[in-house]
Amino acid sequence: MSAIQRKERSLTNSVLSRVSELSAPVAVSPRRPDAEETLSTILHRLDEMKAEETITIDLRGKSSLTDFMIVTTGRANRHVGAIAEHVVKDLNEAGIKGVHVEGLPHCDWVLIDCGDVIVHVFRPEVRAFYNLEKMWMAPQTATRVS
Repeated sequence: MSAIQRKERSLTNSVLSRVSELSAPVAVSPRRPDAEETLSTILHRLDEMKAEETITIDLRGKSSLTDFMIVTTGRANRHVGAIAEHVVKDLNEAGIKGVHVEGLPHCDWVLIDCGDVIVHVFRPEVRAFYNLEKMWMAPQTATRVS
């Protein structure tokens, strides 16, 4: 075998070994929970955090925005903030990325949008003023949890 043929074979083997390294199986991240699993995670945390008057509104087939909307109340600004922070922490631990949170600095009304489920955490006075559940609820659409 000539020197040129040995060099070509060496290059070919080098390229093939690189291709096999690049095409090796890659670890796949765990699957994203579906809407019901996400809803269950959130409701569990709301219950643990003693959120009050939690209402779940089923929007499947009624809105392209989300599958479920949760409206709940915290007793004071600090309680609203703590509820929201713990819900976001649980969502991140469940593998739900890209959670969008608004209103956390003031904690009057915190919105947590994780795609399949949107959570509104209110102070009592703010919830009464906006009355979101009246706007979104149709008869027999919502279920009161607490």
